[in-house]
Amino acid sequence: MAVQGGNSPFMSDINVTPLVDVMLVLLIIFMITAPMMMQGVPVSLPQTTSNPLKTEQEHLIITIDRSQQIYINDYKVALEALQAKLKKIYEGHPDQKAYLRADKGIPYGVVVRVMAEVKNAGVKKLGMVTEPLKKRGKRR
Repeated sequence: MAVQGGNSPFMSDINVTPLVDVMLVLLIIFMITAPMMMQGVPVSLPQTTSNPLKTEQEHLIITIDRSQQIYINDYKVALEALQAKLKKIYEGHPDQKAYLRADKGIPYGVVVRVMAEVKNAGVKKLGMVTEPLKKRGKRR
């Protein structure tokens, strides 16, 4: 049985150049579109003069949007189910911090009801999220 040399019409090597080209194009597409996909719930936050907090880990964010819909991170939750959902989340993480983001046009009573549900769920640390106050230009 003789093995043929370099005169064989068949090539057994895989050409990886098209594969690399396709992978690079996909990588570029995902790099461009990924930041656009992570937006969250749009909320117009009130402005204050406080300084931003430095955080080391990701925290739970409870959002009340303009139409008074409640979200835990990006997942919509009814007010009646908020306490039960938060209890489930905090079972394994009792010291986790939560932050409340509420649109500045929301009635105060709605915000207080949500805060009461959060506290009744056993959340010990609840912070409020605001935007920094925009400084007006100084006139001379």
